[in-house]
Amino acid sequence: MNVITIGEVLWDIVGQEEHLGGATFNFSAHLSRLGHRVSFVSAVGADQRGQSVIDRMSQLGLTTEYLHREKDHPTGTASVALASDGQPKFVLHRPAAYDFPQLTAAQYDRLFSRPVDWIYFGTLHQIYPQARQLTMDLLDRASGARHFYDVNLRSDGYTPELIQQLMARATVVKLNHEEVEAIALMFGSRQGSLEEFCRHYADLYKWAGVCVTRGSLGCTVLTDGQYLEAPGYPVQVVDTVGAGDAFAAAFLHGLGSGWPTPEIVDFANRVGALVASRRGAIPDWTIAEANALETKLGRLETA
Repeated sequence: MNVITIGEVLWDIVGQEEHLGGATFNFSAHLSRLGHRVSFVSAVGADQRGQSVIDRMSQLGLTTEYLHREKDHPTGTASVALASDGQPKFVLHRPAAYDFPQLTAAQYDRLFSRPVDWIYFGTLHQIYPQARQLTMDLLDRASGARHFYDVNLRSDGYTPELIQQLMARATVVKLNHEEVEAIALMFGSRQGSLEEFCRHYADLYKWAGVCVTRGSLGCTVLTDGQYLEAPGYPVQVVDTVGAGDAFAAAFLHGLGSGWPTPEIVDFANRVGALVASRRGAIPDWTIAEANALETKLGRLETA
């Protein structure tokens, strides 16, 4: 697939350690690892952290062609505290460089020099007008592309109006169970079950699909009118930062490859679990390792 991603890249500061992250960057790195062409649109500061982002992107095989060097704002950072269950709590330091992405006319031409299959965007990046306008421009230009919206709510990083605008531009939406509650409360549309929530919003916004991640419980998905619940994979959780982004990349990988829905969500659950079992948002992992989780689980069931 040829995929354009637009969003944040930042350094997660955990104690004395710094790990490269940001939901869109994490997603881009994992999707690239799965063999797809990914054009990541964002910005970093003219500082050492920004140069480190560029160096790391090159190591990961991601093009830096659409990464703007922002002189007036620093490369993004977030302070992260991990709870006892491995769940992260973020404090974002903004404005940051990623809030001010830019593309030249020549860069636009190169981005669309071949058909674009998907455009990926989240919420956090869109709260600043410059980033939101650039996202809308990309969506408008890529008339044949489908739109993957990863809701990914962060405190002080959204408004109800922004959520509605982004949901209205989506083809497929991914969110977690906490975001389901937040959206239902935000719009006064509380449903009795996840299936009712998915059907209500898919019908309202004409989504082709919606997926809700549920941590260790796995996920639920609604595609082509069919609702499915897929169990998770038991792992020793080390760090959940980036696990949802890895899940999203694996989900889009299966979706774009035309797999049956049960195979898509099973693979996505495995990849998400594998990343949660390792430190950092973009740990080293392979498809073979993700597939091995299924084998291990099968052995447990057999035993």
